[in-house]
Amino acid sequence: MSFDFDTLHPRHGTGSTKWSRYPEDVLPMWVADMDFAVAPEIIQALQQRLEHPLLGYSVARDELRDAVVADLWHKYAWRVQPDELIFLPGVEPGFNMALHAFVQPQQSVVVQTPNYRPLRMAADNWQLRKVEVPFQLTDQGTYVTPMDTLRQALQGAGAMLLSNPHNPLGKVFPQEELLALATACLDQGALIISDEIHAELCFDGRRHIPTASLSPEIARRTITLMSASKAYNIAGMKTCFAIIQDPATRQAFNNARAGMVDSVSPLGLEATQAALALGGPWLQALLVYLQDNRDYLLHAVQTRLPGVRMHLPQATCLAWLDCSGLGLEDPYGFFLEQAKVGLSPGLEFGDDCKQFVRLNFGCPRALLEEGIQRLENSLQQR
Repeated sequence: MSFDFDTLHPRHGTGSTKWSRYPEDVLPMWVADMDFAVAPEIIQALQQRLEHPLLGYSVARDELRDAVVADLWHKYAWRVQPDELIFLPGVEPGFNMALHAFVQPQQSVVVQTPNYRPLRMAADNWQLRKVEVPFQLTDQGTYVTPMDTLRQALQGAGAMLLSNPHNPLGKVFPQEELLALATACLDQGALIISDEIHAELCFDGRRHIPTASLSPEIARRTITLMSASKAYNIAGMKTCFAIIQDPATRQAFNNARAGMVDSVSPLGLEATQAALALGGPWLQALLVYLQDNRDYLLHAVQTRLPGVRMHLPQATCLAWLDCSGLGLEDPYGFFLEQAKVGLSPGLEFGDDCKQFVRLNFGCPRALLEEGIQRLENSLQQR
């Protein structure tokens, strides 16, 4: 079965967050929202659901819970029970619920940097002390966790917020590093809150390892947050699920809704079930296309954007671009004004990341080439 990822679907006038942020002459390549048509099976499931004229408050049906359980076993050999799932309207509400429920005022929250801004800033929402642990860049060009620094940071911590796979680095944690990280958390009594929203977007034959799947002991101290939203491009459906295998932790987490986190849209539940049960062939085709886009972008950076370096992402549809070789005060502002390309500014991900930008390559190849051409022209003309 073939799928079309090359067609450009105009999104101006649709209320798209991605395409509404900047003026119409700016090409938006910032937020993790792909410019691909959703899998036809998902569209068909939504159309079928809309044949029923009522759209009231909804709960996850057994069929959806079973689809999630089967998907986790098929993809990760992770055995989860249906009652261990809690459905939420987003991963961001999920990790904020966890901090609110489990971290005490005198405790800190550990987060690696650079990191996804809502994850990095979540501790501030609850007036909790945040401890940032920067990744180390090796001579081989890979980012690794400095374990001694992490262990020290975890002293007195109530939780660690983990991005796995990592945004914006596109890092897929190898088992040895992930196990060492999780063990360090357990040794210090810190809860692991694992944002695994990009789990299905891994390249070069890599396979995501859910943090909680490492051992029963780690599972008891882990809240995992997953969603079909990134891989199947249905982020606007506002649906995710938490996997919490310890009953007491699950109850306390659910209590932390505290009148702030509501139920999930009925259409989001339908879209998630269709994605997991029927969207496999579409996802496999998407991964091939995304990996080709990644490689196309890497070659362009190396041959057409002198002064820019790209760390090869192992996952996600996001590229972390080091612009320090350009000698610009503000690479994000320069590309926005001179290239008319809207990227994500590095400062969103870390206080020392001003020379970085994040680029979303989850788009038709023609759109990716247009963005590259604009960046190239702006550098030639400065």
